[in-house]
Amino acid sequence: MKIKLRSTNLKYVHGYDPREALRLQDQASTLVELLHSDTLYPAGSRILEAGCGVGAQTVTLARNSPHAHITSVDISESSLTEAKEKVEEAGFTNVYFQQGDIFKLPFQPESFDHIFVCFVLEHLDRPVQALQGLKKLLKSGGTITVIEGDHGSTYFHPDCEAAHKAIQCQVELQKRTGGNANIGRELYPLLNAAGFCTVRVSPRMVYVDSSKPGLVEGFTKNTFTAMIEGVRESAIQSDLIDAKTFDGGIKGLYRTTERDGVFCYTFFKAIGKKRLAGNAELC
Repeated sequence: MKIKLRSTNLKYVHGYDPREALRLQDQASTLVELLHSDTLYPAGSRILEAGCGVGAQTVTLARNSPHAHITSVDISESSLTEAKEKVEEAGFTNVYFQQGDIFKLPFQPESFDHIFVCFVLEHLDRPVQALQGLKKLLKSGGTITVIEGDHGSTYFHPDCEAAHKAIQCQVELQKRTGGNANIGRELYPLLNAAGFCTVRVSPRMVYVDSSKPGLVEGFTKNTFTAMIEGVRESAIQSDLIDAKTFDGGIKGLYRTTERDGVFCYTFFKAIGKKRLAGNAELC
C-alpha cells in the first residue's frame, strides 16, 4: 500500500542526490558503535523504523536484531528502493519496506512492540504531533528510541568565525523548511510532551583528533563538512552569506582535520515508554 506524499510536511534540506546518499552511508558506518551499540530488540518483536531514508540505519537494525521483524517506512520512493537494495545486499531478510507519511501511517493501533526514529524529527515542523501519532502504533509498555544531532553543539580547534557562519547557514535553511537542526537538546521535553514516560536521554559526543584517522575521514570530512558544503548554493542564493565567507568557513572546517586540529559534535539518544493500558501512573 502506498500513501500519498505530503511534501509540505517533509522537505529534506540536504536533497536526495547520490552525493547526499553517500554522506548518509558514511555517517552511519562511522557512528555505528557510538549510536547503536545498545540498540537491540528481542527475537520475535515487531519494530517500526519511521523514516528509514536510504537504509543507512536499517542495515544496523537488521544486524543487531536479526530475529526481530522490522518494518521500515519512508516518504521517498527512491530512498526506499535504495534502502531495500542495501538490505538485500547485506543478506538480511527480516525487513519489510513500505512507503508512507509519518503523519498518516497505515497501521492499526498497537501494531508494534518498539519504534525507532533516527535523524527524522529534525526535518518535521510538528515533531510532537508525529511522536503522538507513533505512540498510537506502539503497544502498551513498548518503547520508542529517538536519535538526533544538534548543530549548536559543534566546536572545534582552531576556531574559525567563518566556519560558525557557514554552519549557521545550514541551521537557518533547515529552519525555513520547518525543521530544527538543534533539536537534539529538545528530545526530553518533546517525548514528555507527546505523552511518553520514563524518558531517558544520553548524549553521545563525537570527539575527533588526528589520532583517530577513521573519524577524521568518516565524520569530520565526509559527514559533517560534506553536509555543510552541500548547502553552499542555497545559502548564497538566499543571501545568508557571501561566497568568500562560506568558502572560508569550509576551509576552516577542513583545517580542523590537520594534525593539530580537533572537532567535536554531540548526538542525543532518547528512549521513552508508552504507559501501561488502564493505569496512567504506571510505565
